[in-house]
Amino acid sequence: MPASYKSATKIKATVIDTSNTDSEAAYANYYILIADTGINYYTLRDRMFDLNKLSGIPIDTMERGYNKAKDLIALSDKDKDEIYAGEYYPRRFPSKTLSLEYLDTYQFDTNPKTITLVAGIYENKSSADSALQVIDKVKTAFVFKGRVYAGCMH
Repeated sequence: MPASYKSATKIKATVIDTSNTDSEAAYANYYILIADTGINYYTLRDRMFDLNKLSGIPIDTMERGYNKAKDLIALSDKDKDEIYAGEYYPRRFPSKTLSLEYLDTYQFDTNPKTITLVAGIYENKSSADSALQVIDKVKTAFVFKGRVYAGCMH
């Protein structure tokens, strides 16, 4: 992948009890800061780079890029994680970073191909609202409470 797709920062995951993946403990309620949504990966990627320059919020792609053949945000086919190599693996834990994700990861009843420019995932509303103020010039930005699967994905 080009250097621009490399992870700009490493995020330490929040510890959540995931021993029973079918239980309530496998889910977390987080506040998701969205800068924009759409269906064109390249348009949103350009917006992500612009927002990074404007706000200083770091980009963390989690080593994912766009796979044209699969029409998918995905890890490299040669990724060391054999289960998710060539597949989408979502951002699921609190972070103050920019990334491109699928909106249906965080918000139910949305088109599975809708891409969202996430500008952060927060454990509480006040932190998310404060982060929203940093990007207040982005008229498409909003915060919502999302129910995120935080259990084991292997």
